[in-house]
Amino acid sequence: MTLRYEIIIYWSDEDRVFVAEVPELPGCLAHGETEEESLREVKKAIQLWLNTAREFGDPIPKPKGRRLMLA
Repeated sequence: MTLRYEIIIYWSDEDRVFVAEVPELPGCLAHGETEEESLREVKKAIQLWLNTAREFGDPIPKPKGRRLMLA
């Protein structure tokens, strides 16, 4: 089963990289010099996050399947 989480990509002036963040998975984020690289890396981070949660028996949130409201 493929889980689809919202990914937010933004530029960090402080770090001088693109950051990709997965709001539904606390602490799950990655970065890269390009948007494409940050997306590639965050997909790996999602898989690691899920594998770790399974290993420790932690709950895995179901993707909301819609745009999250952030403000």
